[in-house]
Amino acid sequence: MGLKKAVIVGYDMVSPLGVDLETQWECALRGDSGIDGLTRFPIPDDFPVRVAGQVPEFDVSPYPFLSPRQLAHWTSPIFKHGMVVVHRALEKSGIQITPSLSPRVAITFSSAVGGQDAVLHADRRMIREGKLPHPFTNPNSCINMIGGKVSILTNATGPIAATITACATGVTSLILGTMFLDRGMADLVLCGAVDFALVEPVVAGFATMNGAFRSSPAMPEEPPSRASRPFSIDRRGFVVSEGAGCILLATRDFARTHGLAFSVEVAGCGMTSDAHHFVAPNLKTVSRCIAESLGDAGIRPGDIQAVNAHAASTKVGDRVEHEALQEIFDQGIPPVTANKSLLGHAMGASSALETIFAVLGMRDGLLPPTINYTPDPELELDVVPEGKRHVHQDFVLKNAFGFGGCNSCIVLHRVS
Repeated sequence: MGLKKAVIVGYDMVSPLGVDLETQWECALRGDSGIDGLTRFPIPDDFPVRVAGQVPEFDVSPYPFLSPRQLAHWTSPIFKHGMVVVHRALEKSGIQITPSLSPRVAITFSSAVGGQDAVLHADRRMIREGKLPHPFTNPNSCINMIGGKVSILTNATGPIAATITACATGVTSLILGTMFLDRGMADLVLCGAVDFALVEPVVAGFATMNGAFRSSPAMPEEPPSRASRPFSIDRRGFVVSEGAGCILLATRDFARTHGLAFSVEVAGCGMTSDAHHFVAPNLKTVSRCIAESLGDAGIRPGDIQAVNAHAASTKVGDRVEHEALQEIFDQGIPPVTANKSLLGHAMGASSALETIFAVLGMRDGLLPPTINYTPDPELELDVVPEGKRHVHQDFVLKNAFGFGGCNSCIVLHRVS
């Protein structure tokens, strides 16, 4: 793609591991699981899914934009959590979006699922009480509205776009952000994604299509923390979870001019479409996506020191990703971490959360473990199962693959 290098100048996230960034990272390094019993809604005895990754509640009083009046209108949790991580990422970076800077700040912060919970609530209310929807129902459910709310919150008036590519949304937001910077359309981009998909029909729908982990009477009962097990021989689908992650991208000149600290750049990007199946991945185009990201970074496969995998825990998805890595890294696949073993699958937000973990790993020279791993003899991988590992990382590959055949890969490069 030949893009200029965009540097990462800030980030923040909330996930099933917590709402404080460094606490979440410490939990990941310890191999803690964020998966527990599903409590977002009442579960009938015959409901197929009983575990989930849920973001803990937190005090909203420090954030005036989350006043009770605001939250009464913006009821979908994507707005509360999405705006918080953007606000905190900017605050930690030290960036102030002044009136003069505002036109040069773009937004690609997105959601794959959006506020479908608002429409479901309105529909049930109409049936139960015969009352028309709340006037904010459609704005809550408008899938690009989170970007609009971020714009209002930050006064960013540059280009805005929703990068809806299913489970690849977070990484796609970074790729589009680099394009905005490369085209000279912005100096700073608010990237990332938020998804809170623990809504009854969404969760049940993933179960009926054999995507989500579900209990089986034929299997011994296990704790919820064991449910998410990417690349493992006993993997049985993904655990639906929640989360929000914001990543701030800037040109190198902008970062230096404004005294912004950075240590990682987006060195290369790749995007492909499978043209194959609505959910099953296509080895040929997945491999090409990885290869194009390496080529765009101008590096060889042997330069990659770690892979942050998509690794959803589905039989076919993990197998195809493994085969693609085998094809690219014919001299030996580097260590592979599967953060969904810790976090579950937060839909479009997953790849934003995982990218932040990859950046933290590069900062600290550490790889968090892939937990719940039982080797699959058909998938020969070093998934760091023993616990955190010290690994110096100059180049890291981040994979993200979504329903509809949406593939997005980036190469992260540690810079001085």
